[in-house]
Amino acid sequence: MRRTSRKKRSTLANRAIAASAALILGGGGLVAVNVHASAEEGPSGSPPTRTQNAGRQLSTIDCPEAVNGLPEVPDQARGEVDRELAAMDTQITDAYRQFADRKEQMVRDPGLAENTVLGPLRGKRAASLDRIGIAIGRVAERPQGLESLAGCSLRADDGQGRDQGEDQGEDQGRNAGQGQVPGGQDPGDQDPGQGEDPGRGLGGNGPEAADFVDIRSVQPSVDRPRKRRGASRGSFTTDCGRNENGKFNPDNVIVAPGVSNGAHHMHDYVGNQANDAFASDDDLADGATTCRKQGDRSTYYWPVLRLQNGQDEDDVDADGGGRDQNTGEIQTPSQVTLKFVGSPVGRVTAMPRFLRIITGDAKAFTNGDANANASWSCTGFEDRQSKDKYPICPEGSQVVRTFAFQNCWDGQNTDSANHRTHVAFAQDDGRCPSGFRAVPQLVQRIVYDVPPGPGFAVDSFPEQLHKPITDHGDFINVFDERLMRNMVRCINDGRRCR
Repeated sequence: MRRTSRKKRSTLANRAIAASAALILGGGGLVAVNVHASAEEGPSGSPPTRTQNAGRQLSTIDCPEAVNGLPEVPDQARGEVDRELAAMDTQITDAYRQFADRKEQMVRDPGLAENTVLGPLRGKRAASLDRIGIAIGRVAERPQGLESLAGCSLRADDGQGRDQGEDQGEDQGRNAGQGQVPGGQDPGDQDPGQGEDPGRGLGGNGPEAADFVDIRSVQPSVDRPRKRRGASRGSFTTDCGRNENGKFNPDNVIVAPGVSNGAHHMHDYVGNQANDAFASDDDLADGATTCRKQGDRSTYYWPVLRLQNGQDEDDVDADGGGRDQNTGEIQTPSQVTLKFVGSPVGRVTAMPRFLRIITGDAKAFTNGDANANASWSCTGFEDRQSKDKYPICPEGSQVVRTFAFQNCWDGQNTDSANHRTHVAFAQDDGRCPSGFRAVPQLVQRIVYDVPPGPGFAVDSFPEQLHKPITDHGDFINVFDERLMRNMVRCINDGRRCR
């Protein structure tokens, strides 16, 4: 029997119905405004602030990711800087709403977009960047040139990342060759099965038919790394459930600690039940867990997946839900597997407690795919992985999301200013970069039993248009020392442990 969403979830944060006006697109075509970007790759300068793409339908606001242009942020300034960065995300969301409300007029009159959306947005971003500079300047040398990160532009959803002329030196590959299904049938010709227009989505900001691909048309591409002598061949699987109890919120304690609705989309949580924007390490250490082994109080979270079937959820009027243009029935996974594996070239060492890891890029649609790590597939076809397309699975096959997290740690820090540089992926030869050490690698597999066809999407920042490439996962290690030692020993000894 197909698993559907659970209605009336009592654990949905009541505070999610606070501040932030509703985002209403109205009935027209696909239009979005983006001002978000994501951690780790940074533009060398400000993108053009002129309104571009005349003759093409403008779809989103494109702004540089401010965190990528910052120097190392001193610990004393980290809280204030994180709050300003979260405020800049909210500024983008508000600007997107204004653009969406008047999109047809702005497409006809680019000056209107400049005067009513882009200009005010730049002013707000410049003020936030100035406050960031002041906060850092109180305890270290004030960074120069932050004002170059204030610029934003409108662009069309042309499937190519940033427009030509806006390239910031990022890899913009979009796996364009995967858009056709057998027999030359376009995914958009298939019945979504939900009674909705797949070119618009329920919120009016995606996904589109072009965001889907028949999994049978994707070429097998999974390359199993060759394990050398001395490799750590074992695995450790922790069972933390499927979020059957329905714990959701739109916070992100890693990226936006202390900020309600810091993610602007809803997350599924398994493991630690104390997780919200205000959870300290002590709160997590003392929190209840859904994991069978009580020594694992780690928190595992990811954007919810929704059916685009016209049915409202309890969060239809809440932040992270309908107010941020995330609509449809939230789906409970049919299966969640959390497995830690070893290194193909040597032994692994223990992860430090409270190590934070983000894999993927919630803003990859505008940032480009340098940090994207989405992998979409179907049961029975998992040797075929798509990075930037949702899979259309054959009858009887289920949708699969897979996240392989970074497996190298710098040996010192449990987090970093951009939440990325303290961890890394192993190099092509399986070895960690210089100065990093191998730790158990979390591989997260989430399976959904949804109707065949392009009738679902993950939650996203509004301006990211629910693109599949924006899929991402978050992890905070709260294993106790004894269980972590057991994990490391199991992996290094080549055993398979649960």
